[in-house]
Amino acid sequence: MQVKKHVLLACLLLCPAVALAQALPAPKEFYFAEDPQTTRAIVALRGEDDAVLDRLAANIKRKPNDVESRAQLARIAMRSGRAELGQELYEAALRNAAGKQNLQRAVAWNYGWDLYRAGQPGQALKHWSGLVGGWPGTPAWQPPTYALALWTVGRRDEAVQWYAAAVRTEPRLWSDPANYPDLLPDWTAEERAVLAEVHAAWQANPPAWP
Repeated sequence: MQVKKHVLLACLLLCPAVALAQALPAPKEFYFAEDPQTTRAIVALRGEDDAVLDRLAANIKRKPNDVESRAQLARIAMRSGRAELGQELYEAALRNAAGKQNLQRAVAWNYGWDLYRAGQPGQALKHWSGLVGGWPGTPAWQPPTYALALWTVGRRDEAVQWYAAAVRTEPRLWSDPANYPDLLPDWTAEERAVLAEVHAAWQANPPAWP
């Protein structure tokens, strides 16, 4: 009986990882679509000083369904090291954005980046993977972003597959990491360096399509 309990516990612990592994399908051939509604920064008020924080909090108190104020406050919290508060605010923003596809996608995309930069790439990938299959169906941001996250969590074969989709789409651009500062101006130098590792793996053994 004790062995069965251990087996059950192991299955319960493994289930989230399995679910996450199944959440991201194989990449499509090309990713040309622009997706500015998803990849925009969510800014209800300009600035991040104390006065802006007070106004954002007042907005939420006055209008609890104010998604943009809540998401901006979440980002400020996570970037200032208050990850738990930031995640609570982001989760509430996602709930309040339900039924508003463009806004929900923007919140999930921003939340993913703040999770990644808070050292939680697996959780970032979970939120980004929920954006597969929406509209547009093949946004250009997905191949490099998924390649970055997958490589970071150790799913390296999948990362190379997604990077290959970027190269198929724009071979002149994605075949050379020297282009990353222009292609990925909002990424940090460290993030570009990780993607360069994916590029090197792709270059060493480019996957065939399909």
